[in-house]
Amino acid sequence: MLETIAWQQGWQALGLQSTAAQQQQLGAYLALLQRWNKVHNLTAVRDPADMLVLHLWDSLSVVPFVTGEHCLDVGSGAGLPGIPLAILNPEQHWTLLDTNGKKTRFMQQAVGELGLKNVTVIQTRVESWQPTQRFNSIISRAFASVVDFIQSSGQHLAEDGVLYAMKGRYPQDELAHLPIGWQLHASHVLHVPNLAAERHLLELIPTQ
Repeated sequence: MLETIAWQQGWQALGLQSTAAQQQQLGAYLALLQRWNKVHNLTAVRDPADMLVLHLWDSLSVVPFVTGEHCLDVGSGAGLPGIPLAILNPEQHWTLLDTNGKKTRFMQQAVGELGLKNVTVIQTRVESWQPTQRFNSIISRAFASVVDFIQSSGQHLAEDGVLYAMKGRYPQDELAHLPIGWQLHASHVLHVPNLAAERHLLELIPTQ
């Protein structure tokens, strides 16, 4: 009962539109992550209630901002935020990129079990990857710094595309050292249900 209440309260706080089927898929993804994590140690977050907040709600908090048909999640790990975003946005095609074979195997399993036709999983380093197309949106919640994210992933951005960096506290020092040719386009304070810590989403674009 408490888990159901936490789910309903969090969903209401996010204010997102969804179908019952999408909510079932999100719940199934979280359950699968919990099962795999017991054996494969995919994430340091182990408590189901913490997973709901720190992984699922955190990922879904960026839904209103990430646009574009072709989207890339760099350093996706266990599929975060890419899989939740792909579930809520079936019109977008998501590519999930990670170097860790254990984590990409989990993502492939999740994509198969959830029936996600709009997700592709790739195991490689983003720096050396040569995709056949560029992406309208590239997001990451795993990179150590904004500069590293730009330098490794900016090459894969389509014209008029946006890099989205998910961060905790506002990274003033990192933004003071952006690579030449890049600028902060916008920043958003993210409101994650039941999370007291600061969360920000930065939109980074090439200078015109």
